[in-house]
Amino acid sequence: MIPLPTLTDPEYKRPEKYSAFDNYVLSMLRDKRDLPFVYLTLKITFIMVPLGILLYLPFVTGWIWWVISAAYFIVNNLVFKGPFGLMFHCTSHRPLYKSKHTILNQYLTWFICPFFGQTPETYFSHHIGMHHLENNLEEDESSTMMYQRDNFKDYMMYFGKFFFRGLLDLIKYFDIRKLFKFRNKVILGEASFIIFCVLMSVFVDFSATFMVFMLPFLMSRIVMMLGNFGQHAFVDFDDPGNCYKNSTTCINSKYNHKCWNDGYHISHHLKPNMHWTEHPQHLRDHADDYAKNKALVFEKLDFLRIWWYLMHKDYETLADHLVNINGMFASREEAIALMKSRTRKMPARGITATSLRKTQAA
Repeated sequence: MIPLPTLTDPEYKRPEKYSAFDNYVLSMLRDKRDLPFVYLTLKITFIMVPLGILLYLPFVTGWIWWVISAAYFIVNNLVFKGPFGLMFHCTSHRPLYKSKHTILNQYLTWFICPFFGQTPETYFSHHIGMHHLENNLEEDESSTMMYQRDNFKDYMMYFGKFFFRGLLDLIKYFDIRKLFKFRNKVILGEASFIIFCVLMSVFVDFSATFMVFMLPFLMSRIVMMLGNFGQHAFVDFDDPGNCYKNSTTCINSKYNHKCWNDGYHISHHLKPNMHWTEHPQHLRDHADDYAKNKALVFEKLDFLRIWWYLMHKDYETLADHLVNINGMFASREEAIALMKSRTRKMPARGITATSLRKTQAA
């Protein structure tokens, strides 16, 4: 265990000078701190998308096709998937462009997302319309509570439920709550993606469609479930609705520099609309609250590595990276015992976001 270190994750620093192009773009943005998102979008548009289009061209065949396929796979999954996915996460909470430029927000959803296997509107509806509202409790269709979170068999049950039933469960969730706007967005986005892939496969080129759209779809669904399992791997049995005790935070990691401070998942659930550059300061300002709740914060880890260590029950390595804020743990053994207690499977007890809100209002 380590004491709370100096935070080195990204925070906003106003550039000394903006270019003419910067100033033009800034006039369209809702928040000047999101200028890096525009440059990421341009890189994807002019580097990755053309690679994908090349695979459809009739004169690109043989070994050249396979070389471009490999390049596209690497650029898509290893270079841009994380930064784009978490940029899209940020812009789902805080739209990138002003309302009069809303078509540019749709450009991300309807044009760029499919190249990463994200069906239009589904992520937004799931994340904004359901996950944050339910806060990983029993009515959250992606809740981790009902699974032993350091057991690979339980993880595969969790993944299988999401992969094969997730769409239907999400539509049912919106139907029951009469959230028809979100339901219709999901149906439209999923149907559009499926129809598009079928038409492109049958009438244009199946191999290119598989590589450019279908394989990224499989990769995205796998990675998103690994990430969510890691983000909500530790949940307090007696207080599962407490964001300090049902989410995990990762600090001082390469992941935060690449993916817009996504490691700060506790503060993200506490304040979902907080700007991504503000999370390090929030942790500094609320360190006492983190300590009071024995919030689990890890240095130099990301959620996929947390998932990996949990699948191997490697609590010793997790303890090596655990931040002992304000000396909240008296010993390493106490910290490991608490981590183990927060990974245990929970029976359904009627603990939902709705029930907690009613209790708090009473």
